Amino acid sequence: MFESTVLFAATLIFLGSFVQTAIGFGLAIVAAPLLFQLSPQYVPAPICLVALVISLINAFKLRSNVSIGGLKSAIIGRVPGSLLGGYLLTVVSGATLSLWLGAMVLIAVGISALPYRLKPTPRRMLVAGFLSGVMGTSSSIGGPPMALLMQHEEAAKLRGNLSAFFVITSIMSLVILYFYGHFTIEHIQITLPLLPAAILGYWLANKVVGNLSQSVVRIFALLLCLASGLTAIYQGLSGF
Repeated sequence: MFESTVLFAATLIFLGSFVQTAIGFGLAIVAAPLLFQLSPQYVPAPICLVALVISLINAFKLRSNVSIGGLKSAIIGRVPGSLLGGYLLTVVSGATLSLWLGAMVLIAVGISALPYRLKPTPRRMLVAGFLSGVMGTSSSIGGPPMALLMQHEEAAKLRGNLSAFFVITSIMSLVILYFYGHFTIEHIQITLPLLPAAILGYWLANKVVGNLSQSVVRIFALLLCLASGLTAIYQGLSGF
């Protein structure tokens, strides 16, 4: 039973790592909902750990496309957002939190579908970073706010900047989760068997990522965010 659980978890991580490497985010969106059903211990700390490893590799590979200066506002916003996300884990039920996060993502997708284009200004990056912190620390799904704001960037630049952002913010989330008691040695132990699957997903994605155009990446990102929002709402309603 234990081995089948680990195998299923590794398969989900493989798929999530493939998607994250291909478009810049998505590991938690793909893996977190089913991993949570498999064992609540997998969310959020182990997914944050896997995301940190994959983001480090991707950020290094795409370092020429990274603009840390452009991410500064988002990183600043992520700090209070992460603190709030950690606090919400201790005071708000999982169902309520899931409903709220899902609604926020769907609103953002709706705005993105409007005919005008949102530019990633410093103020908007600050807000996106804050929302990413709340969502990422409380549920491990912190990609949608940043991805929606940056969706019109060139594909390699989008993947590189999101990877650099997630390196910094995954560390933030893990530190905060540790102080709230949601990141322990047990979380590290159940994460280690998942890392080979994550690396395999990264490797395979790099074999095909060069064939993805900017428009395909944008459409895929929007669909993934839509799926994320709907899944969160479904899980929230199921919890009541």
